[in-house]
Amino acid sequence: MTSPVADRRPNLTSSSDFLLLELSEVRELRILHFFLFLALYLTAMIGNLLIVTVVVLDHHLHTPMYFFLMNLALMDMCTISVIIPKSMANSLMNSRTISYSGCVAQMFFLFFFGGSDFALLTIMAHDRYVAICNPLQYEAIMNKGACTQLVILSWICGAINAIIHTSGTFTMTFCSHVVDQFFCGVPELMRLSCDDLYLVEVGLLVFSCSVVSGCFVFIITTYVLIFSAVLRMPSAQGRQKALSTCIPHLTVVSVFVLTGLFAYTKPPSNISSVLDLGFAVIYTTSPSLLNPFIYSMRNKEIRTALWKLFHQRHFPNIIPSLL
Repeated sequence: MTSPVADRRPNLTSSSDFLLLELSEVRELRILHFFLFLALYLTAMIGNLLIVTVVVLDHHLHTPMYFFLMNLALMDMCTISVIIPKSMANSLMNSRTISYSGCVAQMFFLFFFGGSDFALLTIMAHDRYVAICNPLQYEAIMNKGACTQLVILSWICGAINAIIHTSGTFTMTFCSHVVDQFFCGVPELMRLSCDDLYLVEVGLLVFSCSVVSGCFVFIITTYVLIFSAVLRMPSAQGRQKALSTCIPHLTVVSVFVLTGLFAYTKPPSNISSVLDLGFAVIYTTSPSLLNPFIYSMRNKEIRTALWKLFHQRHFPNIIPSLL
């Protein structure tokens, strides 16, 4: 007796378009989704762009910590751009489709920027450790060349992460091309697998989670040492300054890890698609959306640089600083 899975398999080709989750059949609700996503997207882009701008324009921020923060903001802008614009376009045009190559590209860049993001967050923890626990050798250790190499390393880690998971996912045969999400995610695509190759991607996800857990343990251990050093500082002002650079980073790491764990360890459920969609929006947009606000609210130097940017009256003076 032929199984239903076997009956469906010949009807699908590797080049078939995927059908993403339909946000709504009601035009007014689709328009509402469009403007909601547009607001989230513009807020994240403007917030991160402001971080990049103030770091570039303010020479007081030309330090390793803010160099890493600028690259983090760039990664966040890229990450949110992988998913949200396509979903906005589908809502506006009443479409559900994404091409096979588009789905591959979406997953690749999601893992690429996400992996690079977390690698950079790990590097930033090391930077704070050297700055606070070994300040006399900070400039020698975190010199310009070393910082550039570390950022390049984070991009390389992201690329390896993307290649592994994208190839592992798209070697599977899909029994259906109807994705139960508004973007191409690994858990949703694994549920469409016709064969046991999805176990390969499960193994890759377990391996990645182990690496991320190791990095997270490294970050936590680093901050235990940092806080121990901070508590030994005789000056209350020194302690406050040190914490003002550490707390935002630790908060960003927590947001990134918690949303990632929710995305990839959440078991399948029968909750309403509206609630599931809401959770998906949160874990795909919150890191990019919250990071600039976390840093601007907790970091005095960033707040000062933003104030100077908005109150700069002599715009010709800005031009030479860019050259």
